[in-house]
Amino acid sequence: MSEEKSLNFIEEIIEKDLKEGKHTTIATRFPPEPNGYLHIGHAKSIALNFGLALKYGGKTNLRFDDTNPVTEETEYVESIKGDVKWLGFNWAEELYASDYFDQLYHFAVKLIQKGLAYVDDSTSEEIAAQKGTPTQPGTNSKFRNRSIDENLQLFSDMKAGKYKDGEKVLRGKIDMAHLNMLMRDPVLYRIKHAHHHRTGDAWCIYPMYDFAHGQSDAIEQITHSICTLEFVPHRELYNWFIEKLEIYPSRQYEFARLNMTYTMMSKRKLLQLVNDKHVSGWDDPRMPTLSGVRRRGYTPEAIRDFCERIGVAKRDNLIDISLLEFCVRDHLNKIADRRMVVFDPLKVIITNYEEGKTEELPSENNPEAPERGVRSMPFGRELWIEQEDFMEVPPKKYFRLAPGQMVRLKSAYIIKCEEVVKDATGKVAELRCTYVPESKSGSDVSGIHVKGVIHWVNAKTALPVEVRLYDRLFTTEDMGAIEDDFTNHLNTNSLEVKTVFAEPSLTTAQVGEHFQFLRMGYFCLDPDSAATKLIFNRAVTLKDMWAKEMKK
Repeated sequence: MSEEKSLNFIEEIIEKDLKEGKHTTIATRFPPEPNGYLHIGHAKSIALNFGLALKYGGKTNLRFDDTNPVTEETEYVESIKGDVKWLGFNWAEELYASDYFDQLYHFAVKLIQKGLAYVDDSTSEEIAAQKGTPTQPGTNSKFRNRSIDENLQLFSDMKAGKYKDGEKVLRGKIDMAHLNMLMRDPVLYRIKHAHHHRTGDAWCIYPMYDFAHGQSDAIEQITHSICTLEFVPHRELYNWFIEKLEIYPSRQYEFARLNMTYTMMSKRKLLQLVNDKHVSGWDDPRMPTLSGVRRRGYTPEAIRDFCERIGVAKRDNLIDISLLEFCVRDHLNKIADRRMVVFDPLKVIITNYEEGKTEELPSENNPEAPERGVRSMPFGRELWIEQEDFMEVPPKKYFRLAPGQMVRLKSAYIIKCEEVVKDATGKVAELRCTYVPESKSGSDVSGIHVKGVIHWVNAKTALPVEVRLYDRLFTTEDMGAIEDDFTNHLNTNSLEVKTVFAEPSLTTAQVGEHFQFLRMGYFCLDPDSAATKLIFNRAVTLKDMWAKEMKK
């Protein structure tokens, strides 16, 4: 009997809450700001929030934190929705913080009426100076003691558009000597005369994240508001708003965000990579964005498996990217059909095979999934094999092709190298071989046993295709610890483009379809492909190549 998986600390909290009757069901939310594309770090939050709701029979809302009209676009909203669906999750309701602008405004008015908020004319620099330091208390604004009536009028005038950007803000009136600097009269509303992607020009004042977030949770009656560790200092303010506004008591819980080796998770820096043309776009397969890894050939099943394996922790740590690549390999091994593709071709001529003859040989699609059946491989007199599968002077225990040595062509025949033909420079140009007619795979009666098996393609029917060999975008393991310009750590060899020879069955490949190119890695067809030019992206190699490099 398998051992029952232990609960993470958030599951323990939920089970305790349900047992004690604090909640009869749970509600979570995934609240991205639509100012960029989601990355692999967001996948952890998505899997956690939706996974908890699924496990405990609750619901998850997709809520867009669209309170900053300057950076937000409908393009990002659509990409986020697509990414969540691709990962395999469905939300209960699609909501927006902007849905609550009226309610949030009235919440702000309520704080003013209770003497807990005031309009401040100070500049952003003056407000920053008033905040003090972690070891020194702040100083009160000279506008802090405005009357409730004056504040109500000024705030109404702010909403009516009577002031320019930055002229006034609304601040909470808490404690300028508080140990938590976020509690030192935080800004609740600022003036932004900017077009909003949903509300248009209806508003020129917008709530700050801290003012919008907890109240949105309360409006939706979110039972467990789960966010990353950097929001621990915000929890006190989150609770203060709920208490003073006397609204539904949502609770915030924090977990460690995903930090991964050789990876940059900052949206701002990812945007810089796109804008500065270091990558082709947000969906460049080297990017850690979900659109990027999807295009590269990662599967949602592999990403969910990865999120499950790394678990939910209370402290930040650095996860090895090799674990993600392992999960990708593990899943693709089960679902990807095998195909023969020659990357570095060497011509083989089978001298005792009839000229002009072609026969169709069956080859298994996926030994891990026999139900996937077989396909036909055209076999003829002239073949391509990999250069590395031949050595003129081989070492001991070399079982591939060499002068006078035999090898099996996968799903075909045993051949023997009889002659090596070189060009004018002395480079091996082609091999002249003979084949054993009685050695056909599946009906071998030759009695000959060889240890080496190599892949091949028929030279007459081989399909030239482009392959894009992607590697890690950065050369430094912990990108969070660097102190210089992060672009100094870009891997200049993160992309290699080659034209290779593939078996003709790949002409029917569909965009996003996964294949294992024998011995070369896992690939999928790229959207850039056309009928006249197929392009395949390598998702991962068959083995961890970086681990091999580290051992050298």
